[in-house]
Amino acid sequence: MQVGQPRRVTRTYVQRLEAEPSLVFPLLCPVREADWIDGWDPIAVWTSSGVAEQDCVFTTPADAGEAVWFVTRYSPESGEVEMLKITPGVTACKLSINLTASDSGTDAEVTYAHTSLGPAGDAFVDEFTAEYYEEFMRDWESRLNHYLVTGHMLVDGHRR
Repeated sequence: MQVGQPRRVTRTYVQRLEAEPSLVFPLLCPVREADWIDGWDPIAVWTSSGVAEQDCVFTTPADAGEAVWFVTRYSPESGEVEMLKITPGVTACKLSINLTASDSGTDAEVTYAHTSLGPAGDAFVDEFTAEYYEEFMRDWESRLNHYLVTGHMLVDGHRR
C-alpha cells in the first residue's frame, strides 16, 4: 500500500450571469450543456429523468481514454450542484457550483479541485494555473451569458 500527501490544486471563480438562478441551474447538466457549449458531446449519460439529477453518471472523452463523472449533489432549491470526475491515471476532480441571486442575475461560484493520480496528473496539476483557470472560466461565462441572453450557442468564438 502506498500512502502519501495529495498533490492537489483548487481554483475558484465567480461568474456573473445575466439570468436568475432558476434559469441558470437547469443548464448545469451534461445533456443541457450541449445547448450552449460548442463541441460538448458526452459519450454516454445515465439518468432516470433525461437530464442531470442526484446520482446521474456520464462519461466524456479524455486524453487518457474516458473520464467518468458522478453527480454527488443536485439541489435546484439551494442552487448547488457537485460532481466528481475521475480520469483514470490522471486526476480525481471535485467540481462544485453554487448559485446565488444578485442584482444583475446570478453569481455562480465555480470551484474545481484536482488531485493527481500519478505522473500525468502531476503534469495536469502543474498546468492548471490561476491564469489558465480564469481564462477557462471567462470563456464559460461568456458562452453561458450569450445563451441566456440570445437563446443561441456561441460557436467557435463567433456570436450567432
